[in-house]
Amino acid sequence: MRPVRGSLADALAEGPVVLDGGLSNQLEAQGCELSDALWSARLLADAPEQIEAAHTAYARAGAQVLTTASYQATFEGFARRGFGHRRVRELLGRSVELARRAADHAGRETWVAASVGPYGAMLADGSEYRGGYGLSVQELERFHRPRVEALAAAGPDVLALETVPDTDEARALLRAVAGTGTPVWLSYTVAGGLTRAGQPLREACAQAAGNDQVIAVGVNCCDPAEADAAVRCAAEATGKPVVVYPNSGERWDARSRRWTGASTYGGPERVRTWTRDGARLVGGCCRVGPEQITALGHALGRAPETAGDTDAPADARGDASGGRRAPGAGGAENSW
Repeated sequence: MRPVRGSLADALAEGPVVLDGGLSNQLEAQGCELSDALWSARLLADAPEQIEAAHTAYARAGAQVLTTASYQATFEGFARRGFGHRRVRELLGRSVELARRAADHAGRETWVAASVGPYGAMLADGSEYRGGYGLSVQELERFHRPRVEALAAAGPDVLALETVPDTDEARALLRAVAGTGTPVWLSYTVAGGLTRAGQPLREACAQAAGNDQVIAVGVNCCDPAEADAAVRCAAEATGKPVVVYPNSGERWDARSRRWTGASTYGGPERVRTWTRDGARLVGGCCRVGPEQITALGHALGRAPETAGDTDAPADARGDASGGRRAPGAGGAENSW
């Protein structure tokens, strides 16, 4: 029997909600090969059961929001592999369906966020960490609208406009989602207190200040140390709940093709600082896995009652590694 689910916006008004962590790291922990331009989106066609297992691992870990495997799923990207428009629309719908299945078996209120990655994710060359693609706002809107409409039609609880590198793309995304009737969150990727394209974060966040469709604004796919000031900035600029899900803080060495350094994601102290300053959607991005999400849930008083409170497939094993984007998938941006 499906648990009763209220709106995510109402839940945020009551207190912090725990997001999941990186999807690709969990898929790799399950033995999936992701060195492909389509990255984890390829598994929507080739191994959907692996995606559902990864969502289930996060549900078991205590995540209250499960993010779909659609970050890099685009009509253009799949077309290069010979997929027609109808088939791609089916795969986008499948991404929501797989997360919903895991959510429905979580035994508690669990929401589904349909991931809408930036234009640069489709290019698979790391340009989402630079922005400034040379496209107008209108051109970016035309790119995003078909995918946004397909995802919204599949019935997620929220659209996650995530890893946005600049204000032009944010503006295009907000135009593309208008009229869908689906709530959204807007999340920038930042460095040095600026968007990746070099714009002041306060001005970037302020674009969503008067937009009632936006239920949260914040940052993801950044160093954990960046998140402290970013949470305060987003809260002050918009007056909205803040979403924050940084990376682990480890760094990718492209030459040796391995992660270096220790995780600086932080423990309960950092998480409590974020929530004190306005964060209401809190989770992890690259190299943040199920174990860290469980620890985060404990810090926020949102941990699952037992570690085995869902019917998880045997291959849904969690570890402490993580990532929304795999370095071998064409986007090895060295700050994460």
